[in-house]
Amino acid sequence: MSETNFLDLGFRGTTACTAAGISYRQLDYWARTGLVEPTIRGAAGSGSQRLYSFKDILVLKVVKRLLDTGVSLQNIRSAVTHLRKRGVDDLAKITLMSDGASIYECTNSDEIIDLLQGGQGVFGIAIGKVWNEVEGSLAHLQAENPDDGSIVTGAESQDELAARRKLRGA
Repeated sequence: MSETNFLDLGFRGTTACTAAGISYRQLDYWARTGLVEPTIRGAAGSGSQRLYSFKDILVLKVVKRLLDTGVSLQNIRSAVTHLRKRGVDDLAKITLMSDGASIYECTNSDEIIDLLQGGQGVFGIAIGKVWNEVEGSLAHLQAENPDDGSIVTGAESQDELAARRKLRGA
């Protein structure tokens, strides 16, 4: 499935949870507290469905990785704010690094070398790799066309022509 197809689709909460490797309870909490809110469609009362974008799911998975490595929620909030400002294409080129106290952005090998010379233990999250993992997870799950609400399954979303035919009712 091409990136363009994923970027044009919306994903319900359960799909976002599966792709990001988090529980629905975490997803709901993060949305209610503003850590990672769905950018396509937020909750609008009882029974409404949040709709997450590919970028939202990418950020969810990065948040999960940062939490798993012990980064504080306060620092994660700062990183999420920074990531939200970046274009989707920029994200695939970023590696996040942390010494447990701060989170750093690396876009080339010189920055990584400079960070490691400080003597601190640093870990990295290559967002391009996380991107590929999210893309692979979503390829087998349901998505929703935000324009008309139609449901697209993984196999159908791989075939753009079939998706167009379905939308036309042919």
